[in-house]
Amino acid sequence: MRLPGRGRSPVNLLEYLVAMTVLRAVSLATAWVPVAHDRVVLATARTSVLEGNLAYLDAAIRAHDPTLKIVHLVHPYGYGLTAKVGYLFRLMRAMVELRRARLFIVDNAYLPVHVARHRSSTTVVQVWHAASALKRFGRDLPTTIGPVEGRFLHRHYDHVVASSEFARQPYAAAFGISPERIAVTGMPRADLFSDPVAMAAARTRILARHPSLKDRTIVVYAPTFRGRGAAKVASTSLDGQRLRALLPAGHVLVLKAHPNLDPDRTPTDGFDVIVDHDTEINDLLTVTDVLVTDYSSAIFEYAMLHRPLILLVPDLEDYERLPGLYVDYRTTMIGVQVRDADGVAAAIKADRFDLSAYEAFIARHLGPADGKASLRFVERFVAPS
Repeated sequence: MRLPGRGRSPVNLLEYLVAMTVLRAVSLATAWVPVAHDRVVLATARTSVLEGNLAYLDAAIRAHDPTLKIVHLVHPYGYGLTAKVGYLFRLMRAMVELRRARLFIVDNAYLPVHVARHRSSTTVVQVWHAASALKRFGRDLPTTIGPVEGRFLHRHYDHVVASSEFARQPYAAAFGISPERIAVTGMPRADLFSDPVAMAAARTRILARHPSLKDRTIVVYAPTFRGRGAAKVASTSLDGQRLRALLPAGHVLVLKAHPNLDPDRTPTDGFDVIVDHDTEINDLLTVTDVLVTDYSSAIFEYAMLHRPLILLVPDLEDYERLPGLYVDYRTTMIGVQVRDADGVAAAIKADRFDLSAYEAFIARHLGPADGKASLRFVERFVAPS
């Protein structure tokens, strides 16, 4: 169970103890359940639909062996009492599935995995939802992880998938796992950008949903969030109305807020198009002419398109301190760095984007990025059955 951030530790402790007790009881009660060697589980507490790495792995596993029984556990965490109770019941089912599965794949912290060790005949693999390693996270956040999260966060993985050798050490620290258990197979979700047919289909989906984007220069603002848990808030670095006023009429300004943020608390003034939470960011990137972001891992996959990137980072010094960055924005980051809406507009109008460093950046953070990451995952974790 994903628990709220700092400042609510007494409630968090009670919540954790109740959930841990219930899930461990379920685990003991189902100890007799045999492992089904044809059963694969894809689980997430992030979204209400299967997306990203899990969606790509689902397709690849089905293509490899249509006879496998694939189970989806897709249920985002909620912060209200009713939502928490319902979530706990769904996690009870997830604990049973963990008992039954040969392969259990997650893309974020997932409490049933962490509260008790699973069977040796079950393999648990973490395929983190973000490519490479940009901002510090997980167990590599000693100053922000509370005492409750420290009890369970990212425990009992057998393997963690990484996009490149660069991410091996950061992932080992973030997931509390030895570097030897990091499988550098590439990010399945990045396979999209090596598949012209899939790219065309993604473009078609986006333009069908947002026809006003057709024949326009598409500027997408897709920042990450600030804070943690229930305290997550949207970035306030960009004045949307100011940027809209500065952009030419032929440009369309699009907002793609982080999917874990409350849409009703995300500023939208000035934006021509608001993309809904369920739209895959990578689908949107296929039609993006200029990406404006800050510390989002979308930077890595967007680099594969070799298109203009603007980094709006007025709080860079603060962000370097907390949560901290694995990438040095001053020496190794691609794109143009600006401090406000005027800087964004000036960069777009000047149109002097240097793309020469993109290939080295891609190689460092995404490895071969050859469209075969999903296949390599299947060969490593599914085919040997």
